[in-house]
Amino acid sequence: MGREIQAIKFTGEDRRLYREKVRRSLDALARMLRDNAFEDKPAHVGQEIELNLVDSEAQPSMRNAEVLDAIANPAWGVEVGQFNLEINVPPRRLAGGALADLEQVVRDDLNAGDEKARGTGTRVVMIGILPTLRKEDVHLGNLSASDRFRVLNEQIFATRGEDMRIAIDGAERLLTHTDSITPEAACTSLQLHLQVNPESFASYWNAAQAAAAVQVALGANSPFLFGKQLWHETRITLFEQATDTRPDELKEQGVRPRVWFGEHWITSVFDLFEENLRYFPALLPICEDEDPVAVLDGGAYPNLAEMSLHNGTVYRWNRPIYALVDGTPHLRVENRVLPAGPSVADVLANAAFYYGLVRTLAEAQRPIWTQMSFAAAGENLHEAARRGLDANLYWPGLGEVPAAELVLRRLLPMAREGLSHWGVDSADADRLLGIIEQRCITGQTGAAWQIATVAEISAHGGSDRPEALRQMTQRYIEHMHTNEPVHTWPVTG
Repeated sequence: MGREIQAIKFTGEDRRLYREKVRRSLDALARMLRDNAFEDKPAHVGQEIELNLVDSEAQPSMRNAEVLDAIANPAWGVEVGQFNLEINVPPRRLAGGALADLEQVVRDDLNAGDEKARGTGTRVVMIGILPTLRKEDVHLGNLSASDRFRVLNEQIFATRGEDMRIAIDGAERLLTHTDSITPEAACTSLQLHLQVNPESFASYWNAAQAAAAVQVALGANSPFLFGKQLWHETRITLFEQATDTRPDELKEQGVRPRVWFGEHWITSVFDLFEENLRYFPALLPICEDEDPVAVLDGGAYPNLAEMSLHNGTVYRWNRPIYALVDGTPHLRVENRVLPAGPSVADVLANAAFYYGLVRTLAEAQRPIWTQMSFAAAGENLHEAARRGLDANLYWPGLGEVPAAELVLRRLLPMAREGLSHWGVDSADADRLLGIIEQRCITGQTGAAWQIATVAEISAHGGSDRPEALRQMTQRYIEHMHTNEPVHTWPVTG
């Protein structure tokens, strides 16, 4: 969850002081890294899952405040749009039956939340982009009632100076303009957190970057936006465009986008936090009273609030996280490339594949980032987002290879090996990675199922596109709550 802020107007002096505080935070971080101040214990993992709300006709329901009141659980929170909510899953050590426990916790939370939401006439949907969402649903009036989102919206558009242009060429073409960040709310994701120590952070971040495209190919679940069939994981390009602070002139000058894959492999977590300050003006220049260097001098550890707030407005697909827990600092890689859904079983299968694969890649004797250019990893991501499991991805030693073949031939054994090294129960690893294997064999991701089901409804039911999307979404909700993995879902009614 992002940090809540009070409504405020920022001055030039606010920005100057904030920049200085971020620099001072970086000085403190550098000292902490040199002094080995960070927690070093077995890896902990956690999840955040963003969700959509629909009414009885599978249309967007702008009632997140009411639903949140009904759920009355601090693990739940609002997201950007009034049709969004988010579940935060408490962290736990990655070992033994942790993945099975996570699956049960998420299922219980989702079922309980959906039951409470039904009392308000609303259902909860775990999907990358809500298929029934219309362009007229994403305007400033449907932004969540949070000062954080309103101020962020104001700052992004003040920086940009003009309406946002969203142009996506896929199976069909979408071109539209918007005067708010509310289209970002269409992008609902699964965020996977992995705690690592400073010495291995760079290896795990590099590994996560290399694996990102494969994750997207396997997990694609966002083929429709505003009634158009676009990319298999349209969420990737939509998020990149919906929060872009750059007009065309700044893009031509090479100014970095705030949704950013990056531009090189790293050698330290410090590289990422330092780049944030070097390349990105502050959107929310709010200073706290804490002097991080003085706190360190006093024998305690600082919150580094300004550095963390600024980091939260640079939307890396793999984001570094600094946090202070019970007075002790730790670092996490926050993996943000995956869409939510389709089922909880699919979510945990995607998580198991990621946690296992990055462990093996990060600890390989010959790291993948010494064999593959960073640009190739970035190109892979967009190819995977466009075509899902039909994408051809570059991989060292194999060249251009279909995503499904890459996973089956090379990466599934690596993921299984990584889970074994984490100490995950072999039966859980086999079951969850078996879901990934069958997804590759059948070719049926969430996106593929949505596309095929809409085509089937349109061909045999004579429905127009909006009605086909509505019926498909209703079927999706039914299948989602069975917790059967998406590769088993029937396309015919």
